[in-house]
Amino acid sequence: MEYTKLGNTDIKVSKLCMGCMSFGDPASNMHDWTLNPQETEKIIKKSLDLGINFFDTANCYSAGTSEEYLAKALKNNISRDKVVIATKVYFNEGHLSKEAIPREVEGSLKRLETDYIDLLIIHRFDYTTPIEETMEALDKVVKSGKVRAIGASAMYGYQFSKMQYIAEKNNWTKFVSMQNHYNLVYREDERELIPICDENNIARTSYSPLAGGRLSRGTWSADTLRSKTDKTAMNKYDLTKEMDMEIVKRVEKLAKDKNATMTQISLAWQFEKGVASPIIGVTKEKYLDDAVGSFNIKLSKSEIDYLEEMYVPHKVVGAL
Repeated sequence: MEYTKLGNTDIKVSKLCMGCMSFGDPASNMHDWTLNPQETEKIIKKSLDLGINFFDTANCYSAGTSEEYLAKALKNNISRDKVVIATKVYFNEGHLSKEAIPREVEGSLKRLETDYIDLLIIHRFDYTTPIEETMEALDKVVKSGKVRAIGASAMYGYQFSKMQYIAEKNNWTKFVSMQNHYNLVYREDERELIPICDENNIARTSYSPLAGGRLSRGTWSADTLRSKTDKTAMNKYDLTKEMDMEIVKRVEKLAKDKNATMTQISLAWQFEKGVASPIIGVTKEKYLDDAVGSFNIKLSKSEIDYLEEMYVPHKVVGAL
């Protein structure tokens, strides 16, 4: 495993982050394919064995049961100070209001069975709450010791810059990370958000680095419960299937040429593009071994150009 610092902090994270949306009770009506507590613990234990110390969940994943399953799995296998836990706030009553943020932090702390959150991420930009109110509330939970650092996710570059500016102007806590939608078939953030992050040493922890599995296999869909029922991924990618399959084919060819897997090529590209820790969501242990193999893959400039050449502009997904 390789490690890096989370932006300008001293928080050391693995360069692969375990996405915990795959864990939780399917009865919550979020996803049908999530893992139960026993299956979750197998994946968490395997992650820890491979050196992954960075885990990303959210208060809304499977109605909070993702946080609960993660907490129990970690508690059974490692001491709290050896891992970095990120969770999120927004998809809840009040979004990012001064009432909602401390309330949701308390709820996450209880479900995570911990007295602090390493990284609290705002899940979306809140159009209904003044930025000053949000940033002051985030600053208070950091100063209280319940949150070590804050991050943002899925927004436009101007929104992120405005939030950072207001925090700096008031001497409040600033964001240290950006969790944005980024992969070989969705690169819209290269226009503004990514340059802003890179210029300010904001750690990028991209979500959907494999486009819901589409960049890890030679076919668009798979015969799995997730592929058949994941409406979120369908809405993200299926409208541009025809054009994006040309990119998938190039990933497949380059993988064969380099005696690698498509997953390894796709993740190696993420590292070449400056991503600190792409978030991978897995439901089988073998996928973790595959992902870790990406550290052995180095892409030349011509290979990167080959992978990127067929990309065309896409409709914005996430920052809405």
